[in-house]
Amino acid sequence: MRKIKTPDHFISLPEAVKLNREQVAENHKRYLNSGLAMMLSLLNFDKQFIKAEGIKVWDSDGNLYLDFLGAYGALNLGHNHPRVLAALEQVKEFPNMLQASLGTVVSALAQNIAAITPGDLQRSFFCNSGAEAVEGALKLARAATGRQKIVCCEGSFHGKTMGALSVTGREQYQKAFQPLIPGIVSIPFGDLNALEDKLKDKTAAAFIVEPIQGEAGIILPPAGYLSGARQICAKYNTLLIFDEIQTGLGRTGEMFACRHENVTPDIMCLAKSLGGGVMPVGAFITTNDIWERAYGGMEKARLHTSTFGGNTWAAAAAIATLEVLYEEDLPERARKNGDYLLAGLNRLKENYPLIKEVRGRGLMAGLEFNQPEGFVVKATLGLANKISQEYMGSLIAVELLNKYRIITAYTLNNPNVIRLEPPLQVTREQIDTLLEALDGIFRKHKGFISLAATSAKTIFKSFTKKSS
Repeated sequence: MRKIKTPDHFISLPEAVKLNREQVAENHKRYLNSGLAMMLSLLNFDKQFIKAEGIKVWDSDGNLYLDFLGAYGALNLGHNHPRVLAALEQVKEFPNMLQASLGTVVSALAQNIAAITPGDLQRSFFCNSGAEAVEGALKLARAATGRQKIVCCEGSFHGKTMGALSVTGREQYQKAFQPLIPGIVSIPFGDLNALEDKLKDKTAAAFIVEPIQGEAGIILPPAGYLSGARQICAKYNTLLIFDEIQTGLGRTGEMFACRHENVTPDIMCLAKSLGGGVMPVGAFITTNDIWERAYGGMEKARLHTSTFGGNTWAAAAAIATLEVLYEEDLPERARKNGDYLLAGLNRLKENYPLIKEVRGRGLMAGLEFNQPEGFVVKATLGLANKISQEYMGSLIAVELLNKYRIITAYTLNNPNVIRLEPPLQVTREQIDTLLEALDGIFRKHKGFISLAATSAKTIFKSFTKKSS
């Protein structure tokens, strides 16, 4: 067979894994998202990580870091869990995708999901991401009810594909893509009166809500909110969708966050850590009755499909993930070590006025910061407040990364909040390392101006080093 020469500038895999930091940055600037690459470079967040295990990652200079970001909650099992990698080895000779058949491994995963989810949730649809799971849940609700309206919450985050973006509560992400899908109504998170007001005309197909709002800044609902929403939705025959993409699979100290109030939704969305941090896996799960109304029978069986959804490798990774969650009792470990983390963060809050509030449940925690006051605000005509609101979280993250080698980030809908979502196997010793780092930052910096000055020096030194 004639061998065709690969194009010029083509990089083989052996060559790809040997690229250095500068080459990687150049490829991102030239062939990927140049604006994002520039932003990460300015913050010195463009480090090249080449090895990972559990909560630990190493950069190309051999430095060890602790990952307290956890891929926005997708690494409940940490990096490269050996059980998940071994699961892929077990199925390497199976056909990964063969649509003209019934998948073997995915059938087992579907049974397992039905076994662990609350109530009568039984039928699963598998896809590749959280946004896809939300898209599928919204379509399912409309198809099952024959209604069009979807009610969502202000400050929510459900993804950035068109339907998921339409029920996401931050205008900054929506403005460039308007008009979004019609029939979306937004209400304040935690307000049951507002929910009932929007459902009482019986035109809403679904109410979609996060049991804890992640990207809004780790916002917990008022006590009884989820159970109250359950009752109101049932009263008006509106389907209740819980987005457990970030909160599910042990993150909050229960297998699912809705179990804190013993509430069962009509539809549940999962993704992120379902693939064990190795494979992309998303899913929505619903009852047999709702599924049959939407997709029952041969005529409607292919109304919603996904080429890669439920592929063998993804299903194997998900089965291994669920096994590890139970065998290592990770939800309980998240509860205990989450209590330890939150107690430590609250002690910092007592000592440092820069911290406005500590919020969280299990190993899903957020630190919100106070804004500048007095002379600084007056002298800058309020500009310092505005800049601080947008950049305080990133300045803290810069200090944690570059001085203490701890990876964190701010929440997408509230950049004034640092999120902490480490792998669920995180130890108390590692939590203490984080707390000591934060204590060092707050002891040195009393406010935004001091942090900004230090970060500017860090950025300047990084830029000078790269330029030379």
